[in-house]
Amino acid sequence: MNFLPLDLVVSGAILWIVLGVAGLAARNHATLVRNAIFPAGALIGGLIALSAFFAHGTETMISPLGLPGLHFHLRLDSLSSVFLFLLGAVSVGISIYSAGYFRNEKSPGLLCLEYHFFLASMVFVLLADDAFLFMVSWEAMALSSYLLVTTDHRIGEIRSAGFLYLLMAHVGAIAILLSFATMGGDYSFDGMRFAHLSELQATFAFLLAFFGFGAKAGMLPLHVWLPEAHPAAPSPVSALMSGVMLKTAIYGMLRVVFDLLSVQSWWWGVLILGLGLVTALFGAVFSAVQSDMKRLLAYSSMENIGIILTGFGLAVVFRAFSMNSLAALALVATLYHGVNHAFFKSLLFLCTGSVLHATGERNLGRLGGLIHRMPWVAWSALIGSLAIAGIPPLNGFVSEWLLLQAFLFTPGLPHSYLNMLIPVVAAALVLTGAAAGYVMVKFFGIVFLGQPREEKLKSAHSAGKWERAGLLWLVAGVVLLGLAPSFVIGRLSEVCEFLVGSSLAPDRRDWLFLAPISPERASYSPLLFLVVTLSAIGLAFLLVRRFYHGRMRRGIAWGCGYPFRTSRMQDTSEGFGQPIRQIFEPFFRIERELPSPFDSAPRYRGATGDRIWSWIYLPLGRATEFLAALFGKIQQGRILVYLLYNFVTLMILLLIVQ
Repeated sequence: MNFLPLDLVVSGAILWIVLGVAGLAARNHATLVRNAIFPAGALIGGLIALSAFFAHGTETMISPLGLPGLHFHLRLDSLSSVFLFLLGAVSVGISIYSAGYFRNEKSPGLLCLEYHFFLASMVFVLLADDAFLFMVSWEAMALSSYLLVTTDHRIGEIRSAGFLYLLMAHVGAIAILLSFATMGGDYSFDGMRFAHLSELQATFAFLLAFFGFGAKAGMLPLHVWLPEAHPAAPSPVSALMSGVMLKTAIYGMLRVVFDLLSVQSWWWGVLILGLGLVTALFGAVFSAVQSDMKRLLAYSSMENIGIILTGFGLAVVFRAFSMNSLAALALVATLYHGVNHAFFKSLLFLCTGSVLHATGERNLGRLGGLIHRMPWVAWSALIGSLAIAGIPPLNGFVSEWLLLQAFLFTPGLPHSYLNMLIPVVAAALVLTGAAAGYVMVKFFGIVFLGQPREEKLKSAHSAGKWERAGLLWLVAGVVLLGLAPSFVIGRLSEVCEFLVGSSLAPDRRDWLFLAPISPERASYSPLLFLVVTLSAIGLAFLLVRRFYHGRMRRGIAWGCGYPFRTSRMQDTSEGFGQPIRQIFEPFFRIERELPSPFDSAPRYRGATGDRIWSWIYLPLGRATEFLAALFGKIQQGRILVYLLYNFVTLMILLLIVQ
């Protein structure tokens, strides 16, 4: 019996649910859950990734499940294949890592069920070909991820973070549902594709979808849940949410704008471009001033989502003006960066999980010197940090370089304002990349270099074998995606052909050089870059060993007048972020607590908050409480009063009808 890729993907999702139920049934056998069920989940992730990678064309399926007359429709095409590959490949490393990370859980059965149900729900989000299945899967994804975020629900801050996440998820879901309703047709996506919408209807559908998916992606100003939920969740869950779940929102935007809506307006792209750029800058600036390593990575996810949205917006602008080849270039950069971010951000979150397990600390100010005690984690974190900072030849550089090519090699657009906007956005993206590098120097340097800032760090243990295997899987993905861009772009070009009617398939015979537009304009060879870099390092090492080894006199470094150097003399997390805090001080809500000169035990405290929270969400909360109290006054608890309300309402309706 021949199984098509769609059959294999659906079977993999069902098997994930079965594994979750099996984990719940074996909740009293923690060793079985950790050493058998989580690794089995990794194998299923590999099956889904391979099935999606080798899928070509479009496959559809109608499931008998659903409601009478509302069957579930499933579809596997080039767009969903890319995101399913992303989900399956990244979940392999995270599931393997989870087998070691949850080793201290006495009863991981319920967590195993929530984890695999979360994975399966994301698969059905990407396969859904009707609004009914999409919304059911979307809500299942939100509920299962909420339960994972609140794993340590006994802590009040975690319950608050989970409530905020679930609230924003439901607000976004309502907007997505209204967007589907605005598109008309029947409930299937095929009906929406062939619906003839006016420009006004299409605009309403786009704005609702952009708002709804933007809330899930962490787009400014709908980002408030993201820096709260990620620190609250276990590290493998944070990796899945940041690396994969945020991409389902990008998938939804691409599906609606390029597939379900038959027209695109150029100003849609400008709106996406502008909000994406602001989100990227906001995330980079706020991540630079964080002292919590998971919160730092959460704001960094905002920055990368902003970069993805910027490429998406540029593709919409080009598509609206029928510049399909440039739209394909921008779209390839968008998809490539989405895949890249899934790998290196998952890797970094897992590294923080190992640090948290080994030290019990998330505060950067209490870490340091861990490269000597956790070398596997340190070198994995270094590769992830270099990748997210856009250092060649790793994967982060390729997608950001392609995006800059799309900005720099654009012809004159029909609107003069757009011609002025494009170079400004390109310059701001370069600034964002520089800020990302600054943040990663802070992250890696404070956590792994120098001396331990706490005495307990000297007894920190390294990662276990399952954790190392998961980290190595993601490291391999980061490296391979950086060294083989021509093969990756060839696969992504199928999506461009499907969405914008043009492709960016490089000549695979010349796999050594990547030329997105033409070799005369720009080209890049990651393998040559790697060879030159390794050769320079090797030559420097040999020269030092040959000419200077044994001829140097070692002495104690000058200690600035201090005979003994301690960890307190190292640069701190707050010191690293101080220049950014001073430059962008108007954008922060800074709280300082200064002691009195007469305090016998003075304490200094400072906190950097988000002004958007106090400008938008606190007033909304107060208004909601006021309206609730106002409506609460009509609840008298007496049946006669409620009958009077009904009578008055009925009389008003009768007067209106007459």
